[in-house]
Amino acid sequence: MDILTEKQRQLLDVLSSYGRVAVAFSAGVDSTVVAKAAQLACGADAVAVTADSPSLASGELDEAKQLAQQIGIRHQIVRTQEFDQNAYRANAGDRCYHCKAELYTRLEGMQEALDVDVIVNGANLDDRGDYRPGMQAASEHAVRSPLIEAGFTKQDVRDLAREWDLPVWDKPASPCLSSRIAYGVEVTQDRVRMVDAAEQFLKQTLGLRELRVRLEANELARIEVPIEDIPRLAEPTIRNAIDARLRSLGFRTVTLDLAGFRSGNLNEVLPLETLIASGGRQSPDSST
Repeated sequence: MDILTEKQRQLLDVLSSYGRVAVAFSAGVDSTVVAKAAQLACGADAVAVTADSPSLASGELDEAKQLAQQIGIRHQIVRTQEFDQNAYRANAGDRCYHCKAELYTRLEGMQEALDVDVIVNGANLDDRGDYRPGMQAASEHAVRSPLIEAGFTKQDVRDLAREWDLPVWDKPASPCLSSRIAYGVEVTQDRVRMVDAAEQFLKQTLGLRELRVRLEANELARIEVPIEDIPRLAEPTIRNAIDARLRSLGFRTVTLDLAGFRSGNLNEVLPLETLIASGGRQSPDSST
């Protein structure tokens, strides 16, 4: 038996041991694999729950619905209210904690209606080496991480997704839109809509799969794309079109980051004490 097959067996055994499970399902690679595994291990006793909020990028909710249907797992959508929280909108280094705490609190309140015993997420072993305030929220709400318990790394998750023929196996990380807004800049629904529209424009116009439009202070847009795509965006015609479109969305200044795409680079500005409190590590922005 190869290693991936053994880990797959362990994952199904772990989920079976939980009883009835609700999967926090974002349609990212990690949570999709957990949803598929939960369906295999628990059948009708598994449900996938997707949080819908203004920070969800365009198309992600529809993709979650399609994936749940493909997997054959019961699917629920819950509207979360993190934007109602001052601590979330303040956008300090713990913003993700408040978002996950809101989701897990809502799921706890729905456990009886969902008819489940345990809430699970898509965290994997690599997430333990990251700055992830959302993991604290999971611990506080007794949320289990079956991928960690079964010994899955991020690469293991992608390998299993590919073996299971899940269409997201090579999907780039798709963190929430609020993660694009620089720490200390207030997270508002208008700002996440600006970011979403800008990224959709770049994806649809230029065919890019992996990119970020970071929103810095004073409504400055900082576009990150893979290094090899920078020359194309700098071509005069394309550059001018991007500048005009993003300014029309509300950005005052549009810049192209010459260092290229780096997942999670906004964490570089977090105070050292924040990182130490979370294990002394920084993380890529990601979605489970």
